[in-house]
Order: sequence, then structure tokens, then C-alpha cells
Amino acid sequence: MSKNAGKERQSEKGSGYPNFPIEERLRHELERLKRDTGLGFELDVVWMPQDNKLSGEVKGKKIYVYEEDEEKAIETLYHEFFDYAVSRAIEPYRSVLNSLISCLNEMCYRRKEEIVESLSRFARKGR
Repeated sequence: MSKNAGKERQSEKGSGYPNFPIEERLRHELERLKRDTGLGFELDVVWMPQDNKLSGEVKGKKIYVYEEDEEKAIETLYHEFFDYAVSRAIEPYRSVLNSLISCLNEMCYRRKEEIVESLSRFARKGR
């Protein structure tokens, strides 16, 4: 028996998804998000209800939803989907900035080493 077997329940009345287990509704909502936005076709959703500080997260190509409550789980799915999409949009900036920071760190290190070497030579002359 799976860990979630006892927690799998039917969608609440009025949700528009009568008799859908939560995980099935999450998959359906994710497919709708993909179709409507044209984004995230590589993503899948995993429902893992648990007491966790996080409501959800994206690891690799999977959105993990930790909320047990159906409506909170759907909200979390939306949040993680949009966060993933926005993060992909800004990834080139992050990549360029990380490369720039790495280059600057190398330049600063070389300059520091030059100064230390000059000071060492100066100190040796003074003896």
C-alpha cells in the first residue's frame, strides 16, 4: 500500500472535478497550464503530502506538491509552475552574472597576489 493511499481522497464538491483524486486533478491542472501558457511541457507533478516547511518545489523536471489540502495543493502547483517559468526566463542573466563574478574574482585574486608578492620583495630588501 502506498504512503498516500489513505490520503488520496475525492475532490470536494464545487471544485469542478467531482470524484477526481487530488493527484489526478493536479496532473489535469498542470496539463491545462502547459496548454494555456505554451510553457513547461517538460514538467510533471508529484503529490507527496507531508508536514514540511515547503508547500512545494521544483526538482529537475518535477513539481513536488507537499500540501495535503486540495485547494492549497492546486495553489502550490500554480505557484511552482509560474516560478519555474519565470526562473527559466531569467536564467541567461543569472548565467552571465555568475560568469562575470567568476571573472572578477579571478582578476582580484591575481591583483592581490601581485601586491602580496611586491610587498614580500619590499620586506626582503629592507632586511
